[in-house]
Amino acid sequence: MRLRNVTGSREMIAGSEYVVHEPEMIKGKWQEEFGNVHPIRLEIGMGKGRFLMELARRNPRINYIGIEKYSTVLLRAVQKMEQEPLPNIRLIRMDAEHITEIFSEGEIDRIYLNFSDPWPKDRHAGRRLPSRQFLVRYDQILQEDGMIEFKTDNRELFTFAEEELEGSSWKIVQITYDLHADEEMRKDNVMTEYEERFSSMGNPIYKYIIQKL
Repeated sequence: MRLRNVTGSREMIAGSEYVVHEPEMIKGKWQEEFGNVHPIRLEIGMGKGRFLMELARRNPRINYIGIEKYSTVLLRAVQKMEQEPLPNIRLIRMDAEHITEIFSEGEIDRIYLNFSDPWPKDRHAGRRLPSRQFLVRYDQILQEDGMIEFKTDNRELFTFAEEELEGSSWKIVQITYDLHADEEMRKDNVMTEYEERFSSMGNPIYKYIIQKL
């Protein structure tokens, strides 16, 4: 989907109190940043923030960090936070490739990957967020029993994600090929903007939950 540029979006983000501007300086100190010892969960590619904010509302004793690399998109989340400030959310504008530079070993409790860019060309496979290259990064920052939740409407990307688990240090905890028809896995499901759109079109939503071995 083509992103519409918003003039001044970077400047507006730079002036926002809801965005952490030097996250590398907080590596290993994220609980201090939140001012508590609650678990910290991370959404990579958070988009406009709907999913993250709903989780934060439901779970005030869990801290959430949202990463988004596009300023134009992150700005929408910032604007939502201005309308409804949530103390258990922090936002970061960055590329996910650098997550090990801002989080220490075992600092994250859970990672959410929602409707990630499929990067359809084979030469870009390593850029896909459920790729084995990223699984290595996630392994470094997740706590010992940490989990990853991945949702997509892209069947090819989901098949790729499953194949990347073969021979890895991850086990599948739950998996479904039609989330909204799965009574157990949809129980506490929080929909993203994309999920609502795609499911309304009748597209099945694929999801797995994996855990470090």
